[in-house]
Amino acid sequence: MFQIVADGLIMGSVIALGAIGLSLTLSILRFSNFSHGELLAWGAYLTLSVFTGLAAGMPALAAPIGPFSFGWGLLLAGLAAAVLTAAIALVLDALLFKRLRAHGSMTMVIASFGAALVLRNLLLFWQGGVPRYYSQNLQIAIALLPRRIAGGLRVTPDQMLVLLLSLVLVGALHLFLRYSLLGRAMRATAANPGLARVTGIDPERVLRATWVIGGALAVVAGVFAGITVQLRPTMGVELLLPLFAAVILGGIGSVWGAVLGGFIVGLAESLAVVVVGAEYRSAAAFVVLILILLLRPSGLFGEKSR
Repeated sequence: MFQIVADGLIMGSVIALGAIGLSLTLSILRFSNFSHGELLAWGAYLTLSVFTGLAAGMPALAAPIGPFSFGWGLLLAGLAAAVLTAAIALVLDALLFKRLRAHGSMTMVIASFGAALVLRNLLLFWQGGVPRYYSQNLQIAIALLPRRIAGGLRVTPDQMLVLLLSLVLVGALHLFLRYSLLGRAMRATAANPGLARVTGIDPERVLRATWVIGGALAVVAGVFAGITVQLRPTMGVELLLPLFAAVILGGIGSVWGAVLGGFIVGLAESLAVVVVGAEYRSAAAFVVLILILLLRPSGLFGEKSR
């Protein structure tokens, strides 16, 4: 039982980070961005490409840090990939979504489907369909509880770090949105775009910040998924339904709601692996999504007026 919970929380931390960016897009840009999952996949592979280049030039950067499977090079590569992925998101907005905003959200949703297909196939063409890994170093899971206690609990140092860093990043984002000028401008725009514009808030600046933050968080989620599982060009579309389920469960626009929703969806998927098998784990997110829409469409922390 403890192992199921731990696996669910670790997977949930990946879903939560991706769901936050998607939630910001939904609340500020006012449309469901189905290409968000592809930003996650591109961020993960851009990190791999930059890391490979750094490791080839400076092998010391590939040396593992303490008990972890990766070195400082992966952290530097992640920062570079965050910048590149944010640039992809901004270019996508400038070339596509900005031109379609006047045509309504449904047009932008359909456009995001097309953008997702293009990004996914470009990634497949670039990387191929073979799964990749950031490191070939094997980790031995640490036994936190013996097997006689509810089946025991074993986690790797990488998994513990992913869970801890996810909580730290979410806390930092919460402080940014609550106390910084730009963060408050983003919250005001999400609550009432017209009133925010009247008070002097630049909507384009807010939109750019939303794309940058969403893209950066997608990179972190993609890297965490690559560290704990593996890299696949289809990882974006595979995570898209859990991301939407987490956003709707938590409530659109709520950072902590997206986090809680991500953990709940992760736990549901982890339990589904044990109950019905790994091949049906994605169905767990679909079931959660249906139940949310039927019982509480506004989500746990969402406003009913939405």
